[in-house]
Amino acid sequence: MTRATSSARFRDAGRVLVVGGALAALLLLVGCAPNGGGATHDDAPSTATGADLPTGVEGAAHFDDFALVSGDGAIDVQVWVDPLCPICKGFEEAAGDGIAALVDDGSITYSIHPMNFLDRLSNGTRYSSRADSALACVAVAQPEALLDAVAAVYDAQPAEGSDGLTNDELTAVLEGAGAAGVDDCVSAETYTAWAQASNDAAIGGIEGADIPAVQGTPTLVVNGTAYTGDVADGDAILAFIAAGGRG
Repeated sequence: MTRATSSARFRDAGRVLVVGGALAALLLLVGCAPNGGGATHDDAPSTATGADLPTGVEGAAHFDDFALVSGDGAIDVQVWVDPLCPICKGFEEAAGDGIAALVDDGSITYSIHPMNFLDRLSNGTRYSSRADSALACVAVAQPEALLDAVAAVYDAQPAEGSDGLTNDELTAVLEGAGAAGVDDCVSAETYTAWAQASNDAAIGGIEGADIPAVQGTPTLVVNGTAYTGDVADGDAILAFIAAGGRG
């Protein structure tokens, strides 16, 4: 699967993401909100203590910042996503290719912050946490394959309310995206506690942005400014990023 193939598929999703009070209301309707509407962490592991979590930087995994990072450009692009969120899939399909191109040409630093609040919608299998962990495995072992792996995981996104993909199935998806040799890490669910801590940190508050905390996914922040447009409009997203969050 190529990124071009992946990005061609979700263009007809006509949902609008509004940051702020309207964001929370909208996401309650579509299910990608960590608070309200019965959204709890009952099916997710408790946040690990700091001593239990990985620290520092390994490959593209910036553990202390709860981020999987690609690129080192001047424009700071951060996104908070849950791998089971269908609107996050829409964001990836609409803008993933363009964002990858901006990483490749040195324009942006792209930080993906994993969230797992939709664990509650995978019948106790904690799919969001396991998918987050699998992507962290790729970030550590094969950082050059990270963005292709992200696209592949969204392309294979299971339905909310299903068991989600097994660890073996996740490994196969990642291998298909060019990330080999991560099967042991994926099977061990190595970074699920870190994904939970990342989720809780985002809900608790984010620094350096014009919003106090993440209220739903996807949340896109560019140079400290939150995007308030249509997350299925790739052109608008990329224009906002290219303008450094000023558009």
